[in-house]
Amino acid sequence: MIKRLIFGVALLVLMSSCVSKKIYNDLENKYTDLKKENRSLQDENEELHKVNAQYDSINKALTAELSQLKAEKDKLQADCTATANNLKTLQDSYAALEKNSSDALETNLNKNRELLAQLEAKEKALAAEQDRLNKLKNDLASSTKRLNELESMIAAKDASMKKLKETLSKALNAFEGKGLTVEQKNGKVYVSMENKLLFQTGSWAVGTEGRKAVVEVGKVLAQNPDISVLIEGHTDNDKIFGAIGGGVENNWDLSTKRATAIVNILGENAGIQKKNLTAAGRGEFAPIMSNDTPEGKAKNRRIEIILTPKLDEISKMLNEF
Repeated sequence: MIKRLIFGVALLVLMSSCVSKKIYNDLENKYTDLKKENRSLQDENEELHKVNAQYDSINKALTAELSQLKAEKDKLQADCTATANNLKTLQDSYAALEKNSSDALETNLNKNRELLAQLEAKEKALAAEQDRLNKLKNDLASSTKRLNELESMIAAKDASMKKLKETLSKALNAFEGKGLTVEQKNGKVYVSMENKLLFQTGSWAVGTEGRKAVVEVGKVLAQNPDISVLIEGHTDNDKIFGAIGGGVENNWDLSTKRATAIVNILGENAGIQKKNLTAAGRGEFAPIMSNDTPEGKAKNRRIEIILTPKLDEISKMLNEF
């Protein structure tokens, strides 16, 4: 456009010779105006070029910044994607860990419940055992007390039997050396009288000297009502043939009759309780010596009065153990 204006001005100059002064002045003024306008436009154009350059620079800077921001965005997007993947992996791992922890916790809880149940069972068993031990301890204390009482009673019985033996020995002192002995053993007192002191051969009738000895025994027994009295008859192993002295069938029969004869003499003492007396025949089956010699046979032919303290209280106490 500017070129066209300059061309027009030049054309007017060429034609100035042909136009009036006024027109020329008008044209010159227009030319001057146009030059000013052209200069102004050039200045404006230069300003626009500068602004455009600034805008280009700004555009380049913005483009670079945009590229950088895009790159950062892409990096952030990649990081975000990686982070999301990591988060998912962590969530999966946490879920698995939580499940495993729950399973482990449940297993531990079950084990703890089992251990607790076992502990409670052991505590109950321990309490029961403690109760049993306490009861055993109490029973032991009670048993110890009863045992002490029992020992005291046995000691008292032994002392009583010792005294009884001494009393009998003193009462029967006159018959020592005549086939009579008094002995204490196994908590009992044995008064043994040979047949030579009591009976004739094959007879169960008690002789005068023998009766005196039995009567003396009876006197002592009358003073001891708590004594059980067992009278045993014994013989040697010689066989009895036929009916002797009113019909003795055998040694067993003879030993029983002789024991009964002693019981009858003791029973004459009113101070002796008949319920405490027992007669027994042992025949030839409880010898104290061999029957191969006359001396041995003489020892085996005997009456044994076995004195035993009544053990009702002791037996009752033993049954309580």
